[in-house]
Amino acid sequence: PRDNQSGLKHIIDILKDVKGISFTFFNSKDVVRHPIVARIIDAYDKAEK
Repeated sequence: PRDNQSGLKHIIDILKDVKGISFTFFNSKDVVRHPIVARIIDAYDKAEK
């Protein structure tokens, strides 16, 4: 739901300063396997704006 924070975003906020834990973020330019995956990422990015 739009009025609830994503569980993934929540856990990133909780764990971002824990030593030994890191996060890697990808965007549609990083996708090289299948064009549909890039379109899915673009759709998520558009929905968040």
